[in-house]
Amino acid sequence: MESNSLKAFLTIVDQGSFSEAADTLHLTQPAISKRLAALENQLGATLIDRSHRQLRMTDAGARLLPHARRIVDEIHNARMALSADSATVEGELPIIASHHIGLHHLPNWLRRFTRNFPDVALSLQFMESDAAYEQMRKRNAELAFVTLSDSMDRHFRVYEQWADPMAFVCGPEHSLATREALTLADLAQYPALLPDTTTATYRVVSRLFLEANLPLHPQMPTNYLETIKMMTSVGLGWSVLPLSMVDNSVQRLDPGIPVTRVLGAVGLAGRQLSSAARALIDVVQQEEQQPVIR
Repeated sequence: MESNSLKAFLTIVDQGSFSEAADTLHLTQPAISKRLAALENQLGATLIDRSHRQLRMTDAGARLLPHARRIVDEIHNARMALSADSATVEGELPIIASHHIGLHHLPNWLRRFTRNFPDVALSLQFMESDAAYEQMRKRNAELAFVTLSDSMDRHFRVYEQWADPMAFVCGPEHSLATREALTLADLAQYPALLPDTTTATYRVVSRLFLEANLPLHPQMPTNYLETIKMMTSVGLGWSVLPLSMVDNSVQRLDPGIPVTRVLGAVGLAGRQLSSAARALIDVVQQEEQQPVIR
């Protein structure tokens, strides 16, 4: 099986259309169709059902899929092994960052990285952590900087992680702002402004209330912590924010329970990092180990 044909098959599956797959691989649509047809002729099986408006994998395509990914990954690993002796750090480095990491961590990393490795062409995408995991499965980035999930599967490898301490907060004029000796039961009486229920941050908070057998009343979910901070500051409810975001626009609360989440750099298991990706991991390790002045 020819690697370009396998890559064409995988890209069609991941993009869900021939035209988008062609754009991704910088090919014409007839060219990518020809590559898929050649693979199907070689295997003697139809891999993509083209009879519907939405493309579907056949049973044969579904059986081929995990093997195709492994073959393409091993070809990638062979290239990485042959380039391991090069002292030059260069080439394209596609990475993904969550919006929070992109605003509060990435600038320091990239300032140092671009100064030390000017020959690396960074390709950045910003998205929610759950979406980042899906893009990594499709090999659309080499590294993702995300909130680590307790449900992360075996296909991922964590290269670096660090704690992101969080704090309960409310607006300065909220009823909770003047309360002393707060408990979770006090918070349970008011609306909570939290990210979507699918996020790791929500699961951390909801678990506390579940274990205390208390109700949680989430309002107007959004995954943008900056938006949550704004809504909290004007008194629409209480929230839980990273300490790095807490300033005089919100009032910190102390219900006596520490809250933290874990951020990290994630790659795909079984797929070796390029020299550029390893260099960025080194920069992240150095930056995140430095003491934070608050």
